[in-house]
Amino acid sequence: MTGTGTGTAEEFRARQRVTAGPDAGTRGNAMGATPQGRIETVVLIHGLWMTSRSWERWAQRYTARGLRVLTPAWPGMDRDVESLRDDPTPIAEQSIAGIVEHYDGLIRALPYPPIIMGHSFGGLITQILVDRGLGAAAVGVHSAQVKGVLKVPLSQLRSGFPILRSPANRHKAVPFTPDDFAYTFGNAMSREDSDRAWQRYAVPGAGRVYFEGAFANIDPRSPARVDAGRDDRAPLLLMAGEVDHVVPPSVVRANATLYQKSRALTAYQEFPGRSHFTVGQDGWEAIADYALDWALRAAALPREATIASESPRR
Repeated sequence: MTGTGTGTAEEFRARQRVTAGPDAGTRGNAMGATPQGRIETVVLIHGLWMTSRSWERWAQRYTARGLRVLTPAWPGMDRDVESLRDDPTPIAEQSIAGIVEHYDGLIRALPYPPIIMGHSFGGLITQILVDRGLGAAAVGVHSAQVKGVLKVPLSQLRSGFPILRSPANRHKAVPFTPDDFAYTFGNAMSREDSDRAWQRYAVPGAGRVYFEGAFANIDPRSPARVDAGRDDRAPLLLMAGEVDHVVPPSVVRANATLYQKSRALTAYQEFPGRSHFTVGQDGWEAIADYALDWALRAAALPREATIASESPRR
């Protein structure tokens, strides 16, 4: 594993760097202002081709640790997998802006700032919510990238091909076959396990959401943009998997590097052998625990320990 880790306030301040690869260099990053108050809630945001069911194991584990865990679906998608396969109309109606507004309203209604975690496109939504000043700490689990990340590895293009192959898919919910799922989510699993996971979790993908993400860099008003230089946001951890085909680690690293303009804490952590289905792949417990432990420690630091003493090197 690489990147920053967890620990005391002093350890956090000693680890104010984003791991950005051998050719990208590093710059100092310190924590921005962390919302203070009681941490009692975790909000889990699912990604494309998934529903809230994808969080079922993480939700149970976090609940057992005494936290209130919310797993709200994207707007209109609060149905079971089977119903959404039969009638994917609510999926076809999704947009990044609509999803963000949905979670924005939910989070603002909570009595205390929650920990926000998002997987895949849910990680992109998480980054946008943090940019709005929401959350006590946040984690992007193999997060889709925000506007400004230029890396597009071949495996990412192949993963999105079922949607991108036709412009007409922008207005559709596009099914994922078991073969599609085996390449994109199940590549670190046996085919038998991958097919079982597809049967339990996979739903068609929202074409508009994928197109908005894929073409963010050529859209001057892209809903996937954030202020990467913002200093007063919550701490953010971006986690990647070594064998992820959908959002390869090089993409997540590049996303983390964007935040080097900010004095707020941005941490990057890569895990060996993890695919895009890290939320359900064998060994998910260690990933879930790392994410929560990091977020709890980051959110609990007093305000005076979360402000950088100097600007990062340019």
